[in-house]
Amino acid sequence: MDNHLYTVAQLCAIEASAYAELAPGTLMQRAGAAAAAFAMELLGQRRDKPVLVLAGPGNNGGDALEMAAKLADDGVDALVLHLPGQRDASNETASAHERARAGSVGFIDMLPPDGDWGLVVDGLFGIGLSRPIDDEYREIIAALAKLRCPVLALDVPSGLDADTGAVVGPDGVAVRATHTITFLGDKPGLHTADGRDHAGLVHVDMLGVGPAHVPASQARLGTDAVFAHRLAPRRQNTHKGSFGDVVIVGGAQGMAGAPVLAARGALFAGAGRVVVAMLDPGPGYDSVQPEIMFRPADDVDMDQRTLVIGPGMGGSAGAMRMLARALESDSALVIDADAITLIGASVELLARLAARKAPTVLTPHPLEGARLLGLDAVAVQADRLGAAREMARRTGATILLKGSGSVLAQPDGELVINPTGNAGLATAGSGDVLAGICGALLAQGWPAWEAANGAAWIHGAAADLLVANGAGPIGLTAGELPPAARAVLNMLVAQAADAR
Repeated sequence: MDNHLYTVAQLCAIEASAYAELAPGTLMQRAGAAAAAFAMELLGQRRDKPVLVLAGPGNNGGDALEMAAKLADDGVDALVLHLPGQRDASNETASAHERARAGSVGFIDMLPPDGDWGLVVDGLFGIGLSRPIDDEYREIIAALAKLRCPVLALDVPSGLDADTGAVVGPDGVAVRATHTITFLGDKPGLHTADGRDHAGLVHVDMLGVGPAHVPASQARLGTDAVFAHRLAPRRQNTHKGSFGDVVIVGGAQGMAGAPVLAARGALFAGAGRVVVAMLDPGPGYDSVQPEIMFRPADDVDMDQRTLVIGPGMGGSAGAMRMLARALESDSALVIDADAITLIGASVELLARLAARKAPTVLTPHPLEGARLLGLDAVAVQADRLGAAREMARRTGATILLKGSGSVLAQPDGELVINPTGNAGLATAGSGDVLAGICGALLAQGWPAWEAANGAAWIHGAAADLLVANGAGPIGLTAGELPPAARAVLNMLVAQAADAR
């Protein structure tokens, strides 16, 4: 189903359901044919060059063998390095091997030290890999990294966990593909954590399996459709009060820049008025954006406005007091940065958070999320979806776990992986801008789930726009994001208006 993401267990159930109505080997043959057709598209004008197919011991290797046979039938010079393993192959894989041997596929015993390949195909391991890749395969994967040609992974890049996006094993390795053709449904691991570096461009082929065999999933790959119904042109008869007040609470000594960046994010994302509530004495105005107002935090009324708390806030007693006030308010609330760390260290604050009824969004990076869960960042990164879901369950809030392929989670278990953004966002202050954008959307009446998804999408798309225009990813700065986010938001509104 469109945009749905499936775990390995769910995919095994889909496969079993489909097999109940199909002859043995049908899905493997379809996978081989689909992969061969996709490979022909990738080859383009390079079809006169040989294709190297790496076929492993399991059914993923069977898919690769079927693919090689089909490529050879289509006149492509297909060479197979077959690594059969120590266990007997399945009947389907054995049949695929026979078909490849019976045709014009060439078989080789070792990986050539060099070669002018049109394409290399990774069919070493599929979705079921549960242990790190061992020495023989590690050498092959290391050799692949030196080749200057497209690499197509079948189902998932070998060595990548299809559920989590982590490379399998603490010292594991995985194929870095330029493209992945994945079968029977998309996988979350292709779109978050290490997955975005290893999967390349992802193409989904359902292998002719109909919707009756494919249930809906709680996890999806994000699109702007999640929040498109919130995108509307502004009426002419409005005023600044029509678009909400956002108060950014933070700015301890030496950290005034963080709330200022959040405030600019909120301003450029359409908030009517933006106030920075400084914990410690700081700047009286923003010389770049003088529209932003500044107040001492103790003087700010926290009710009936949208609050973004945490950017540059520190961990002082005053910060704790302001966070407690924010949690007790009836205002929509974005909790970021130091505020998340403070909640993770306090059972009382966590209980206050879980008891809130007003819209609440938390925007942790992996280390802040780890503090909230009593883990370390490595554990969070090893299962980003599971960590985000657990944070949502404990807090009762919408979670936006930042990182490559940001994960959004609801307390009911619903998950979305945001696909926008790039490495340029790995810079100081970009998370502050994200929090401000989310606050602005909440202030304009968006519910928490739509606001979090919209903020993640717009923030990532702003970075993509900057990179497309030559600003980054290296050297992209957080201060460049707010104007780009404004451009993205207005483009989305215009597109939504045209579609209606």
